Amino acid sequence: MRRALALALALLVALAGCSVPFLGHPEEPPGGDTIGWENGYWYDDPVDVTTDDGLNESELDAVTARAMARVERIRDREFESTVPVDVISRAEYRNRSRSNGSAGPGGDPWNDQVWEALLLVGESEGSDEAISDTQGDSVLGYYSSGEDRIVVVSETDTPVVDRKTLSHELVHALQDQQFGLGGSPRTQDTQLSHSGVIEGEANYIQNTYEQRCENRWSCIGTPARDGGGGGGGGRDNPGVFTVLIQPYISGPGFVDRVYERGGWDAVDALHGDYPDSSEQVIHPERYPDETPVSVTVADRSNAEWDRFDRDPVGDTVGEASVFATMYHNDRTSADRHSYVSRPSEGWAGDTVVPYRDGSGGGGYVWESRWDTERDARQFADAYRGALTEEHGASNPRGDVYVVPDGPFADAFRVVREGRTVRIVNGPTVSDLDGIHRSN
Repeated sequence: MRRALALALALLVALAGCSVPFLGHPEEPPGGDTIGWENGYWYDDPVDVTTDDGLNESELDAVTARAMARVERIRDREFESTVPVDVISRAEYRNRSRSNGSAGPGGDPWNDQVWEALLLVGESEGSDEAISDTQGDSVLGYYSSGEDRIVVVSETDTPVVDRKTLSHELVHALQDQQFGLGGSPRTQDTQLSHSGVIEGEANYIQNTYEQRCENRWSCIGTPARDGGGGGGGGRDNPGVFTVLIQPYISGPGFVDRVYERGGWDAVDALHGDYPDSSEQVIHPERYPDETPVSVTVADRSNAEWDRFDRDPVGDTVGEASVFATMYHNDRTSADRHSYVSRPSEGWAGDTVVPYRDGSGGGGYVWESRWDTERDARQFADAYRGALTEEHGASNPRGDVYVVPDGPFADAFRVVREGRTVRIVNGPTVSDLDGIHRSN
């Protein structure tokens, strides 16, 4: 009888749309703040808002406060301070992105060579431009650690908030307040592996939040999308998109496995002991024991070719990026979101070292190690197949391939020695020995 009465009163409160706490909660927690309560709202309180015409300032504050309380309730961690939330249009986000970063073609020739090695960004487009354009179409919101502020991207000029995006970005704010999100991983692969924890935990909590919206909590509606942006699948460069979203896809499963082993304490520990590679995120059973092999590329260039003055001099792209290469060059029929394919699964370590000459030409040496000779052979054969079947390369002699035209028009030498595969790239066949002298 008491349960029926409580449910009836809760229904009346929800229908009335007023922000009165449910039975069983004090209006404010005794003794100050507590997990599950923020700025006047318990996690299961209703909020008096109208979402169809966007949210005014007071409505946004209410929605944010309740969402913070709900994230606390799921994560069993307390926010240390209120997180400001701004809502901007997709057009404004694109303008901000352009003004803040993309240098356009040739903006970062070192990184251009890394993405070219992956056969994902060719010479007609800079890597900065490709990444910025991909994010401009797909980003739904972000948390700025430096400003301790969330920005939600609305598909309309009116400030419409997606509850999924809000809960996701609030997790990042909580992570920053509790553990700190500073520091910059040194390679592409460690950027992905660290993000596997950060984005994986946020998606894991977001998914739990949505499950409770479906069967336990009253939640604001989710705005309809017209296909104009947000989660657009990287229409301009789907290969880059596949790399960038790997932490969001593989990360939740990794975090779930860690949570099953040791609860939130074990997830807490991840923020002090990130995975060493995207391989460990894709294959959670390999964390923490299966660490990547360190690969050093000997400099065998002549006087015409130089390495960039960078530290480290090369980049590690890792299993997730190799999978994207294989998938988007039609070398595997694996599911796009599995990040597991025969040519990429045996990855053990790699380094891509970019080179340049005095006339503006670029090249690289990409050396990779594999778990077995069979794994190395599968990768080498798949890369050769990408060159010949997808990019029209001829094979004038031995291990040399020449792509005659298109964004990857260059010369390549692909050599396998045991568990090592070495790919040398340059503008012409004669440049290959200048960049990395063959034995």
